[in-house]
Amino acid sequence: MKAMILAAGRGERMRPLTDHTPKPLLKVGGKALIVWHLQRLAKAGFREVVINHAHLGAQIEAALGNGSQWGLNIAYSAETTALETAGGIAHALPLLGDAPFLVINGDVFTDLDFAQIKHTPMQDKLAHLLLVNNPPQHPQGDFAFAEGKLSETGTHQLTFSGIALYQPALFNDVIKGEAAKLAPLLHMAIAQNKASATHFTGMWHDIGTPERLTTLDQQLLANLSGVGQ
Repeated sequence: MKAMILAAGRGERMRPLTDHTPKPLLKVGGKALIVWHLQRLAKAGFREVVINHAHLGAQIEAALGNGSQWGLNIAYSAETTALETAGGIAHALPLLGDAPFLVINGDVFTDLDFAQIKHTPMQDKLAHLLLVNNPPQHPQGDFAFAEGKLSETGTHQLTFSGIALYQPALFNDVIKGEAAKLAPLLHMAIAQNKASATHFTGMWHDIGTPERLTTLDQQLLANLSGVGQ
């Protein structure tokens, strides 16, 4: 299975940090956000990774190279202007192939073992989402999940983590080279009963503001210091 890391966003809420550094290269715990993903992907047995980029994309390619230092083979999907999530994935499909693939937002941090979801059955599904408990900044959640079933509405709302497995067919109607949002495609898949989910209760952070970045950085450094004692 191939994996894609979404790294094309401008990171407006992270300014001024992202004026000169692409958001996935911002560091927490001594490593760039995207490097944490690459290390965990390699540990989980992934070998082929696609990374899209737009804003300051050359910095991402210069920092990560071909991925060999992690035992990976990285291919880049360059976007002249950011195509949003679905548009970026559709643009990268020639690099991703015909099989289901894993997609990870480049601006989240998690201790998820990606091997846990790479073998999820996808024969009759277009999407399999990883859901997390609602963070303080998103208390209303995104989707309902109860008794293993994913739906639009319900009493037990959870937040989409930005980590999911997709079938290429989910993006069939996205016009190549045009910006397109992911949410309408997910709503369609749920309506057709072609989406499933897993509730992940481990560490997950959406790095949406400089304050959240600083808080996570301090937490990780404290943990690392504790391990070294």
